[in-house]
Amino acid sequence: MPRPLHIALIYGSTREGRFCDVVGAWTAARIAADGGFTLDVIDPAELTLMPHRHESEDCDEVRALRRRLARADGFVVATPEYNHSFPAVLKFVIDLVDVEWAGKPVAFVSYGGVSGGLRAVEQLRLVFAELHAVSVRDTVSFAGPWDIFDGTGMPRDDGRSARAMATMLDRLRWWASALRDARADEPFRRAA
Repeated sequence: MPRPLHIALIYGSTREGRFCDVVGAWTAARIAADGGFTLDVIDPAELTLMPHRHESEDCDEVRALRRRLARADGFVVATPEYNHSFPAVLKFVIDLVDVEWAGKPVAFVSYGGVSGGLRAVEQLRLVFAELHAVSVRDTVSFAGPWDIFDGTGMPRDDGRSARAMATMLDRLRWWASALRDARADEPFRRAA
């Protein structure tokens, strides 16, 4: 029996009072409940890295982040949309490493105003394509999440959200399994 797929859930915001905690916790609970996955939650708010310095790869914390991302078979990014895009801190985390993303799938849970964060996701797809990651087409999106989630952190109409999440996780599972096998047969190599 193959080992469970290891997923890194990456929070996309460090903003004070962020809603990412609610969306991220719901996402983590859904991934855990699905079964077949192990989970590592990577929260940029817990990192001591400083974006204005863009620490080198020799920094202990960057090496630790590299190891965590390298262990992942796939990723889920929980991101808000700020001004028709994704937050700068998410780009910072993405840019700290490179080959750790390659040959792995990335799925998205987004939230925001009327677009539900989908404009942020479309831009993230371009960034991850450049890093040789495969973006999962199916997403989970929350338009106006402040009105969707109740005080316990659950969507008021969890059936629709749960179905979207189940579809996304099925696709993530397929890609993560297929790409893990492919990387085992032939590790990803950068072009010379």
